[in-house]
Amino acid sequence: MLTRRTMIALAGAAPALMATGARSADKVLKVVLVSDLKGIDPVFNTATYAAYHGYLVYDQLFALDSRGKPQPQMVDTWEVSPDRKTYKFRLRSGLKFHDGSPVRAADAVASILRWKDRDVVGKALFSAGAQLEAVDDLTFTLALRDPFGLVLEALSKPTANALFVMPEAIAKTPATAQISSAVGSGPFIFVREEWRPGEKAVYVRNPNYVPRKEKPDGLAGGKVAKVDRVEWLSMPDPTTAISALGAGEIDYLQNPAMDTYPVMKANPKVRFVTVDPTGSMAWIRPNHLQPPFDNPKARLALLHTIDQTAILQAIGTPAENARPFCGSFFMCGTPMETSAGTAGLEKPDFEKAKALLKESGYDGRPVIFMQPSDLSANFNATVVVADGMRKAGFKVDVQPLDWGTLSQRRNNKGPVDKGGWNLFITIATALDASTPLTNPYLATPCPNDVAGFPCDEELQRLRRSWWESTDEAERAKLADRIQARAYQVVPYINGGQWKQFTAVRTNVSGLGETTVPVFWEVAKEG
Repeated sequence: MLTRRTMIALAGAAPALMATGARSADKVLKVVLVSDLKGIDPVFNTATYAAYHGYLVYDQLFALDSRGKPQPQMVDTWEVSPDRKTYKFRLRSGLKFHDGSPVRAADAVASILRWKDRDVVGKALFSAGAQLEAVDDLTFTLALRDPFGLVLEALSKPTANALFVMPEAIAKTPATAQISSAVGSGPFIFVREEWRPGEKAVYVRNPNYVPRKEKPDGLAGGKVAKVDRVEWLSMPDPTTAISALGAGEIDYLQNPAMDTYPVMKANPKVRFVTVDPTGSMAWIRPNHLQPPFDNPKARLALLHTIDQTAILQAIGTPAENARPFCGSFFMCGTPMETSAGTAGLEKPDFEKAKALLKESGYDGRPVIFMQPSDLSANFNATVVVADGMRKAGFKVDVQPLDWGTLSQRRNNKGPVDKGGWNLFITIATALDASTPLTNPYLATPCPNDVAGFPCDEELQRLRRSWWESTDEAERAKLADRIQARAYQVVPYINGGQWKQFTAVRTNVSGLGETTVPVFWEVAKEG
């Protein structure tokens, strides 16, 4: 039988949303992000829009600061046993979900359990024999069978199945099914009745949110909502978005087309900010289950066709924003950056690619290359990669489709004649890539449910050794070995790294270097 609390949670936050329409006195922030909101489940979906939505409506147990270090967020205090195998966490008192119900330890436990069924970090944590127990309303414990040196880092997972806390009733939804409620405890409330996929999503300030007392620092610290309403608008055409920003019809444009920087710099009402200090990287992801990329030599052939310089030029990267070459699976400019295994990959080698493709036994079948029609960087990068593949002897079938459709289709493990695929490009940040634990596309468990589905026991063994270790010097050596192995099995390919500016109106302030767009502390004058 459903309890009253369960029914309220499943119904959504209706009482808080009785009068959420914009009023003339409201401070309304209108934003255009890289994609519109196509789904509200940040556990089921690894697409960036799901995480962006999550940071508005949910909160985390721990959150990463600007140095990438986990800091308590919903957690008030915690204790660790001398052998570092038992953790005791106590939540902050007074935290409430948008439906008015208190946040409990049982909610945190249920949220972790659902998350671990989907996320590579969660799977790693529970492979160490993790056991959870809610001790009382605010306290829960985590006990480990085996060493795991990064418990707090795991609980602060920031993107691609980020760990957010949901009400227990919602968190008990199987991870294989999408949730339909967006009740969280975060600084904004999702206005579901105003959500129009392909048009807009709306969030209003949560008047009952209790921020931490610390200053904001990265994704950690106090989260004070300073605008009454956030409207996340869909504008897939870059020219339309830039015109709207210049005219004051929107306030925030996450990733404007880089070849339009001079136009925006000439507008005195527009300024650039750096939200992502490390930058972005194109990830070229083959499907390891289906031919031709089920053969490692075909993946190596693809690797030797990649021209990072050409890709960055195609997406319009100014020279000062581009890295000449980055082969690090942990991105360049991060503490984990390494050059292991990258020798000879600075430029494409089509003759080597042709030889490897022949050795793979490639039979000339079309390679289905999914191309996001509504993401200009991914779209243009696909054109360059497909051209290089053809020079090596691949027969390429580029299939344009919107990112929402692509992000669903990429979960299909079947053959191409059953709706499957062979290749796509996604854009990642340092939050995705920066360690062997958190990088979801570097994970190679057998079997693997992450789109691309690579399976390699040796790479997985090296990753496990990395997260079990507590010695920084040993971890650095293991990172080199992990990358060297990755260049043998090619779970994905680095397509180039660049920094991109976010453009905002000059009356918008309070934006921090959070890597992902968040809108607490953001203020709007006038």
